[in-house]
Amino acid sequence: MPFLHERMLIMQVSLVMAAVAATAAQLALPNCLDKCGNVTIPYPFGVTKKCYMAPEFFITCAANGIAFLGTTNIPVTNISVDLGEIQVQQYRAYDCYDELGNNSYNTPEFWVAPPYTISGTKNKFMAVGCDTYATFRGYRANQERFITGCMSLCDSLNSVEQDSCSGIGCCQTSIPDGLKNRTVTLRSYYNHTYIRSFNPCSYAFVVQEGHFRFSKTSFQQVNHTEQLPMILNWEIGNEPCDAAQEATQNSLCKAHSKCVKPNNRSTGYICQCLPGYEGNPYLPNGCQDIDECKASNSCSIGVCVNSPGDYSCQCPKGYKNDGMNPKSCSKDNRSKTILLLIISLGVSTGLLILLGAISWLYCGLQRRKFIKLKEKYFKENGGLLLEQHLASQGDSMETTRIFTEEALEKATNNYHESRVLGEGGYGTVYKGILADNKVVAIKKSKIGASTQKEQFVNEMIVLSQINHRNVVRLLGCCLETPVPLLVYEFVTNGTLFAHIHNIRDKRSSLPWDLRMKIATETSGALAYLHSSTSMPIIHRDVKTTNILLDENYTAKVSDFGGSKLIPVDQTQLTTLVQGTLGYLDPEYFLSNQLTEKSDVYSFGVVLAELLTSRVALCFDRPEAERNLANFFVCSVEEDRLNQILDDDIVNDGNIETLKNVAILAKRCLRLQGEERPTMKEVALELEGMRIMAKHPWGKADCPEETEHLLGSGKSDAYRVDDTAADCGHPSGTSSGYDSMQIQMLTSYGDGR
Repeated sequence: MPFLHERMLIMQVSLVMAAVAATAAQLALPNCLDKCGNVTIPYPFGVTKKCYMAPEFFITCAANGIAFLGTTNIPVTNISVDLGEIQVQQYRAYDCYDELGNNSYNTPEFWVAPPYTISGTKNKFMAVGCDTYATFRGYRANQERFITGCMSLCDSLNSVEQDSCSGIGCCQTSIPDGLKNRTVTLRSYYNHTYIRSFNPCSYAFVVQEGHFRFSKTSFQQVNHTEQLPMILNWEIGNEPCDAAQEATQNSLCKAHSKCVKPNNRSTGYICQCLPGYEGNPYLPNGCQDIDECKASNSCSIGVCVNSPGDYSCQCPKGYKNDGMNPKSCSKDNRSKTILLLIISLGVSTGLLILLGAISWLYCGLQRRKFIKLKEKYFKENGGLLLEQHLASQGDSMETTRIFTEEALEKATNNYHESRVLGEGGYGTVYKGILADNKVVAIKKSKIGASTQKEQFVNEMIVLSQINHRNVVRLLGCCLETPVPLLVYEFVTNGTLFAHIHNIRDKRSSLPWDLRMKIATETSGALAYLHSSTSMPIIHRDVKTTNILLDENYTAKVSDFGGSKLIPVDQTQLTTLVQGTLGYLDPEYFLSNQLTEKSDVYSFGVVLAELLTSRVALCFDRPEAERNLANFFVCSVEEDRLNQILDDDIVNDGNIETLKNVAILAKRCLRLQGEERPTMKEVALELEGMRIMAKHPWGKADCPEETEHLLGSGKSDAYRVDDTAADCGHPSGTSSGYDSMQIQMLTSYGDGR
């Protein structure tokens, strides 16, 4: 017992000495201050001349003990040498309204010079308020611009969700890495008129992740908090690590350190101590060896021997190091080796037999477990219920198949990356070749849906009953996986968007007669979904990227992931807003009431695209022209149609048809759904215009003399894209508050 007490006392003294040594470790250059108030100032930073490596690492230490970044007014609260990060304080933006509706606001700007950039991994953009949408703008060093934002709405303090920043009273989003500046702006929809009693102001800010927790009291807390912490990245050099390590004499990374390029940095590097060393890698003496023998009781048996960057244990008599590990000791049992060898030879045969039996039993149990797991997934995904429905439907459902997991893995070469047709935030689409050599498209979701199995089975049955030449046909599904796999027919010639906007091989755009054919076929398919199925189907995401073209340029409406089934006794359905920017029905967006006229509006945008060859939403165009639907309607009303038509499709023989289609598109784009025509009426009118047009193609939809205009290329028909795109690419799809956030930004632009 006395021996044990003495040993514990020695361990405590060692730990205290190690703590004192760590505290006294040199951080700044000799004769330089390493503190400014409560902030530690490590080299390459410094508060006086000759104490910092370069002017950009100068820290101003005010008389009140507050540290500022260089000569700016940006307060510094922490500097990390190991991570290449610096914590600063920055002002929040606010937008307030008094009882008379008078407005006061602040739009703070934040700018830093190299080597500093705003961290995208350690910060979040957040907005607080019940009548709020906030915009974040930033630039990288190459003047590349980034814009994002979010929106939050609520009617009362009771509706605010505690500890949840998901759009009710609070919203948040990520920002990109490498920004040198940022500007935060705020807007409101109703000037806080209805919620002024408890929330007269909106706030927005970039804050270090984990340093702001939203609650019902956050409205008052943010009001009294002018500054919040934010993380900046900094770098010591602006060249690759290979080049920095070659320059050994002039290397910024000193002795016993290494050059490190953090994963989230585009350029530059930082220095870190090698394993077994500690200290500041930028000081002239570099990192210092850690004496593990003094820091702790590293060797439980034997004597600890320190070495540069490492240590070993010198074992006492009767002990030896364990194999190749010099840091531990165990008893030397070599005298018993012969006896153990004889015993091992005696039992080796029995052990091998036992091991074989256990392996066989284990493989059998694993195989049985795997089979039960597949059966579990099959039942959870509604497989039994689907089988009953398929059996009860008889021949009418014979084209719908339930595929096995093995069959689809074989068809996609185990989901090899060479088979990927398109992917996005919600899933990946693969090209598959079935055992009968039939080519299909297999959609594999990344995340599971929260719908009940009866709803999934019902949607499967309704979609499998659709038999229309202009709708991508659902061939079957696989229910043996955690998330159901859907199998569709394979469409080879890409999307309508790709052909209109010349993003495939930069070839010529579609001629007008072919565009008219595609529009007529698409409207007929949508009319079929609305009025000719057993239960009306609202597509909810009609756009040119969801209209595929086969080898004969026949239109195929696709992507029913957001579609809704409307019971026969209802004409509308209340849903969370979902759709694509630029195509979303404004009446549906404001009321949450989904009707068949929502598809009519979206199809009107498609007609406008066909007439103008302009994308539905483009932030690079002037503000009045960003939203194609609004710009198109205004142009038609002001008799400026000839200014926005695509010159490549206009000729003396079709100008009348172009005008008629433009008038029809304008009717589809009316703000009031009841004033729009039905999809069936649209289809009949387009078919009539086709017949009357007397196009020169006769019976052939795509004659040989126009093939050189259309060409062929790798199909991107199944591209799955969740993010908003620029003027050269299709808009992304968002749902819920995400769609509302960006849609309102699109509608209102930059104006207050």
